[in-house]
Amino acid sequence: MKSRLLAGISVAVTALAIFGCHAQAPTLSLLVWEGYADPSFVHEFEESHHCKVSAAYMGSSDELVAKLRGGSASNYDVISPSSDVATMIAASGLAAPLDMAKLPAYQQLSAGLRNMPLVKANGNVYGVPFTWGPNPMLYDTTVFPQPPESWAVLWDPKYKGKISVWDELSTLYMAAQLLGYDKPDPSHLYNLSDDELARVKEKLLQLKPNIRKMWTTGGELTNLFENHEVVAAMGWPLMTNQLRAAHFPAGETIPHENTTGWIDHLMITAASEHRELAEQFLEYMIEAKTQKMVADVTGYDPANPQSAQLMPDEQKKNLHLDDPDDYMAHIYFWEQVQRRAKYTEVWNEVKAAP
Repeated sequence: MKSRLLAGISVAVTALAIFGCHAQAPTLSLLVWEGYADPSFVHEFEESHHCKVSAAYMGSSDELVAKLRGGSASNYDVISPSSDVATMIAASGLAAPLDMAKLPAYQQLSAGLRNMPLVKANGNVYGVPFTWGPNPMLYDTTVFPQPPESWAVLWDPKYKGKISVWDELSTLYMAAQLLGYDKPDPSHLYNLSDDELARVKEKLLQLKPNIRKMWTTGGELTNLFENHEVVAAMGWPLMTNQLRAAHFPAGETIPHENTTGWIDHLMITAASEHRELAEQFLEYMIEAKTQKMVADVTGYDPANPQSAQLMPDEQKKNLHLDDPDDYMAHIYFWEQVQRRAKYTEVWNEVKAAP
């Protein structure tokens, strides 16, 4: 009788201990782009590290910076800044320097991405390259049996009220490309003069009648296509993946003017209270197996080229991993915009116009 009582107490204590462990499981908070916290790959980390991953999604780089500077930094452990703001975040004390000894998979990442100075400051590395890709044109293949050759198609009067653009500075860059301001130096897109910005504004005001809505999240643009409200837009490969998974006739192309794009990094906020867990998360996210799963969800190119060994040939071809150098030649990766406030002012004027 006594032995059974003791056994019962032991089971109860064990159950209480397990319950208490799960009740106190740490939560890793993310502020990242859509698709970067999908359960298909995050769940495995939660299970193996006995934690919870909670993600909030950002709609633009400016939104990320505003939250970090506005007192919300302590709400997040891991962020995914793109190449247009990553340097500023690294140099401004908003992110924590990384202990590279705890990130052995870092050496597997593309040397071209690792060698970029974007997230390096004061002799430290503040972020790991995660994914990269373009801002391509998405289109309804029932309306465009052949891929549109130029961004100029968005201005065609026959598509009045049927176009969408991203509520982000990339739309300024796209208009600047049409005006030829990327020649001979694509980097000039990120350092336009007041006169050039005025002409970009005028070009985008001419587009306003065609714009059904400016999208702010990937899901919003996906819905616009599925509801047949728009027929073409600047988007992300993520939306192409989502639309094709829903059996929508979606096409994706980079017009002859080329396009802008991004290199997204994972960084740990300086205010993170879960630094060690965050480092383990970064290591997990850049491992080849995880990178393959991220590509499955997003359609973005992985920073870890070893993930290509885990992909079927069709997926490698769709991601242009058979010739990534040629693909990159058509993408002008975002750079830090020194006069970002001026760009934002111009973009807000475009949005406010009737």
